[in-house]
Amino acid sequence: MERVLGFIRDNRERHLAELMDLLRIQSISADSTKNGETRRAGEFVEQVMKRAGMENVRLIETGGHPVVYGDWLHAPGKPTILVYGHYDVQPVDPLSEWNNPPFEPTVKDGKLFGRGTSDDKAQVMTHLYALEALMKIDGKLPCNVKFFIEGEEESGSAHTAPFVVENREMLACDAVAISDTAWYSRDVPTIVYALRGLSYMEFKVKGPVRDLHSGSYGGMITNPLNAVARIISKLQDEDGKVLVPGFYDDVVPLTDEERREFAAVGDPDAEIMADTGIPAMWGEKGYTTMERNWGRPSLDVNGIFGGFQGEGGKTVIPSFGGFKMSTRLVPNQKPEKIFALVEQYIRSICPPGVTVESKYHHGGEPVMVPTDNFFIESARAAFEEVFGKRPALVREGASIPITATFVQELEAAPVLIGYGLPDDHIHSPNEKMDLENFYKGIETNALMYLRFGSR
Repeated sequence: MERVLGFIRDNRERHLAELMDLLRIQSISADSTKNGETRRAGEFVEQVMKRAGMENVRLIETGGHPVVYGDWLHAPGKPTILVYGHYDVQPVDPLSEWNNPPFEPTVKDGKLFGRGTSDDKAQVMTHLYALEALMKIDGKLPCNVKFFIEGEEESGSAHTAPFVVENREMLACDAVAISDTAWYSRDVPTIVYALRGLSYMEFKVKGPVRDLHSGSYGGMITNPLNAVARIISKLQDEDGKVLVPGFYDDVVPLTDEERREFAAVGDPDAEIMADTGIPAMWGEKGYTTMERNWGRPSLDVNGIFGGFQGEGGKTVIPSFGGFKMSTRLVPNQKPEKIFALVEQYIRSICPPGVTVESKYHHGGEPVMVPTDNFFIESARAAFEEVFGKRPALVREGASIPITATFVQELEAAPVLIGYGLPDDHIHSPNEKMDLENFYKGIETNALMYLRFGSR
């Protein structure tokens, strides 16, 4: 292991330079004008994978953005690990809020800034560089490895889940290693054992056939944007409870033991308020911050559109308005069912004089896995050896939709060993990755695969 760690440390400058080259590629999967760039990012990962010593490396078409596959399967009797991640990134809006251009990676105070640093390019590379080191030093790997790096996670993974279903045999494994999560706090490193699910939807409220003069028609007809505001105001009460009938029907109540476990991890309120600049926390009454985020579903409007957005004034009643919305789901809730319940409720509260069009964009099932398994324990031990702290086992309020597909279709336990931090600004301007976590993440993963091979 000392020789492996030496190789990793000797190559830190190369690792950083190569990662920065990957970060310069504008692989925004949701933006069709960036399709060429997104593919180029996949090709970049393909080349790194080949150099790391993986075999059968190739881009595989999915009907959307391609996946990058590679494997090394010469460890008979040892477990097979599927390494999952994504090479695509979120859009960069609002561009004016970035301190440096999002695709010009910048190092400052031990942090690497740029779109895709923490989510998920740097984290994917921690696995590639760890396995490269093991191959260079030993000429082999301690366990069997398959790579499955997708290119549309940030736009819903519409083609990825069907690909997994259709290629179960190729992707068959004992566990799935995923680095696409963040620690609970800077002082509490964590391994995640549960993820919330997601149901993402859009509603368009339509009124007159064209924009109208607000003086000539004001007070005579329903303004679609006013209707949007009225609809949104009825989605939650002032205590954070979602008012959609049936929304909580399938939610399993938190047990007293679970609530004690959540409380034992710590109270993050002060750290969250300091990082986000908000004056107070808010959420469903009767639950702590972590209980709301880890064990309760949520509903959030993600964007509102319609009407005049330009500089100055324009006195119009817009012909339409709308909003996009996501719900985060807990075990037993189903994305499609939640969409149907929300859609039915919104139609029932829609003001007269307007109509509603609805669209279900994508979703993902919530995931919870037992923590008493060899793979999670191996990851915890590796983590503790490198970082000097034993990671806590926690739930995560966010979603990685494909994880549920791995559990259902491959019957493989996910090992969510992430190196992000809660202040990494993922999905926001000024996204960053602490370089210490990047470098130590490579070392941790190398030790983790060695431990996997001891089974």
